[in-house]
Amino acid sequence: MSTALRIGLAGLGTVGAGVVALLDANAALIERRADRRIAVVAVSARDRARARGVDLARFEWIDDAGGLPARDDVDVVVELIGGADGPALTLARATLAAGKPFVTANKAMLAHHGLELATLAEAHAVPLKYEAAVAGGIPVVKGLREGAAANRLERIYGILNGTCNYILSRMEAERLSFAAVLADAQTLGFAESDPSFDIDGVDAAHKLSILAAVAFGARIDFAGVAAEGIRRVELADIDYASALGFRIRLVGLASADDGAMFQRVHPCLVPFAHPLAHVDGALNAVVAEGNFVGRLLFQGRGAGAGPTASAVVADLIDIARGEVGPAFAMPTARLQPLPPADASAQVGRCYIRLTVADRIGVLAELTRELGDAGVSIESLIQRGTASDGEVYVVMVTHSTVHGRVAAALAKIAASASVTAPPLMLHILDF
Repeated sequence: MSTALRIGLAGLGTVGAGVVALLDANAALIERRADRRIAVVAVSARDRARARGVDLARFEWIDDAGGLPARDDVDVVVELIGGADGPALTLARATLAAGKPFVTANKAMLAHHGLELATLAEAHAVPLKYEAAVAGGIPVVKGLREGAAANRLERIYGILNGTCNYILSRMEAERLSFAAVLADAQTLGFAESDPSFDIDGVDAAHKLSILAAVAFGARIDFAGVAAEGIRRVELADIDYASALGFRIRLVGLASADDGAMFQRVHPCLVPFAHPLAHVDGALNAVVAEGNFVGRLLFQGRGAGAGPTASAVVADLIDIARGEVGPAFAMPTARLQPLPPADASAQVGRCYIRLTVADRIGVLAELTRELGDAGVSIESLIQRGTASDGEVYVVMVTHSTVHGRVAAALAKIAASASVTAPPLMLHILDF
């Protein structure tokens, strides 16, 4: 066997400690699969004294992670610090410029700087690996980049944020409010004290922009992702969706057609019969549709020490085997600069929830505005009479141009009969 592949590990949080634990637990198996030993030799983190559940005394401790790339005893740098810029980006640039492979779980950094880093990796003929950055332990990047490489991928979509899926699943199963489940998720550690990146769709948008680049051979365009989170989804919406034959999930969707790329993260109504409707809790799932392979479904745990460490070590095994290859499935010079597609021109059915005054003539006013915009109604629900003089009116449209729905809702929102901003969710019809 060859000499060991020596690792410099920056970041010793949950995932970093998980990488050390996994390399220890599966050392013999990993060595057989990689045909060489993979060994951590140096580590760096902010707090030396913190207990991490693994033996770190055997490793060289480096106070400044920026020193890892220059070490003669480090062959590969693994970055688990996080953050789009700052120390993580500095470390990535320095490692690749030094001609050493770089492994990261940092989706924010890749979403903002992935093209630059991939170009730098190519210039120095070293791998940039990031399987752990998207969907934790699910090998979706490798599946798209290698397993589906012969296909023209027409669409990619899925549940990319475990926190949002956990919240929506519990709201549905236990009939709890969004606020109650979010507070519980923060207590249990599923959500951060500031959960904005998760519940506002930013985390899912980071991941979607990376998947779209791999799937469509496009340059990463995080700014082109239209993102909306789940803050406005109420228990009533989950109940209405269920009555109509749907479950609500936060879905990231990307497609490329006519020289443009469409990317959106948005709460969607998913039909009961669709595989994504049955992805519960903190699980992630990604669907890719190829012109020859058909529908591919990748599903599993999208976060946590074990799954994410598994993806990191899988990348290290690839490097130990000598597998390089372009970061985004093709050389950066061949990645297309696809402009954002017009979101208002997208076509599909929509779910609309309106809070209105409970009086005669309101329903006629609402349907008139929708009809004037060219939007027809497939189904409508209005149940009971509210004691406070307000009721919900819920509609599902026939397939229509989304811009027409938006135009109608802008007029409806200005009506004195409407007492709260309208909610519009897309329906997943494929």
